[in-house]
Amino acid sequence: MPVIWPTNLPLPSIQGYGVHPGEAILRTEMEAGPARQRRRYTQVPSRISARWTFRRDQFALFESWYRWHAKEGGEWFEINLLGGIGMSVHEARFTRPFDARPRSGTLWEVTSELEIRERPVLTEDALAIALDSDLSALFATVDRLHGLVNVSLSGPYSW
Repeated sequence: MPVIWPTNLPLPSIQGYGVHPGEAILRTEMEAGPARQRRRYTQVPSRISARWTFRRDQFALFESWYRWHAKEGGEWFEINLLGGIGMSVHEARFTRPFDARPRSGTLWEVTSELEIRERPVLTEDALAIALDSDLSALFATVDRLHGLVNVSLSGPYSW
């Protein structure tokens, strides 16, 4: 059974958020001429700088989840994270213990770094379409279609 980020905890905030792809290229400097580079790996984990703001009750839940379900951060878990293609489910784990600091009143600021197995990106076929299209118009059409299907047609008279 996969470990899942608790739905009653907020996702990482945009402040302090960062995606840091791993290095897949091996570079060899030459005595003369340009350096040689080659692809070393086809799948390279990326790191995500993450920051959460929790209420006191949420922080208590997070600490317990981190200890028991995430096994002190060493267990892989599923969480929605932001990437180039928008919000999507990532398989992640903590790369170091979290850092928690009390903020105003009953708020806690928690920071850490997550490792994700694979960054969701466009497929090669989708990339070919995107390179040959007006990408902003394409995304606007997808957003309108999403609104039609998931908002307009999901009302009380939907199939």
